Amino acid sequence: MVAIREIIEIKDQDLDQLNKLIPMLSKSASLLSLDEYLEIIRCPCTHLYVAEEKSEIIGMLSLVIFPIPTGARAWIEDVVVNEKARGKGLGKQLTMYALEQSKKYKVVSVDLTSRPSREIANKLYQDVGFEKRETNVYRFVNE
Repeated sequence: MVAIREIIEIKDQDLDQLNKLIPMLSKSASLLSLDEYLEIIRCPCTHLYVAEEKSEIIGMLSLVIFPIPTGARAWIEDVVVNEKARGKGLGKQLTMYALEQSKKYKVVSVDLTSRPSREIANKLYQDVGFEKRETNVYRFVNE
């Protein structure tokens, strides 16, 4: 049975297991150091949810909540499910869990982005109620 929980305390085994998922999320992303891991779980705006089966983390999702003058908003980032566990609806479970949690913080809207090439992920997001927006997404990279 799969359980979803928020990582709120430091466990070395959690960091090791998260670092096994990161390369599945992005080939260019670096593994988390202990300091980076601590920064994430100590940040009051960041909620790191994991899907766990038999004490093994098999998926994760970050929900970042931030207040702005027009109301609390949130972003979902870094959704990934272990390749061996895909096709079982874990991405949907994680997403639905994060959306439910966002209600506790009176979030007005939750946004996310997904590359068009990630067809399965895009269908999942639409299936749970996300609507594609007509917008320009801009990114500035600090170097």
